[in-house]
Amino acid sequence: MMTDPIGDMLTRIRNAQLARHAKLRVSPSRLKLAVAKILVEEGYLAAVEEHTEGEYPQLEITLRYQSNRPLIRELKRSSKPGRRVYVGCDEIPRVLGGLGTSILSTSSGILSGREARRRGIGGELLCTVY
Repeated sequence: MMTDPIGDMLTRIRNAQLARHAKLRVSPSRLKLAVAKILVEEGYLAAVEEHTEGEYPQLEITLRYQSNRPLIRELKRSSKPGRRVYVGCDEIPRVLGGLGTSILSTSSGILSGREARRRGIGGELLCTVY
């Protein structure tokens, strides 16, 4: 039984980039899909697709590289199952002075830190990326 599916997905992304893979597949969930879509919108991943053929459905994540180097330098899980981290709208971290992105789980869904600040809502800080 997996206790931290988001942490598992983030680790799979880090490992795939270290091995220079073009794509990776993870087991699907709405939360993983929402986090991956934000990473695509922010430009860290190329694409995310749901595949339903075969015995089990999967999410296929396409990684992005620039000059044969991964665009994601650090992908860090902030809130964990044993220690949840909640932030208010004025406490949302600015990753690398605004060059990176934080991802939050809010009452309005999964949002980037920039969008949550714009809307004036806080929530659970899932991860940071730059």
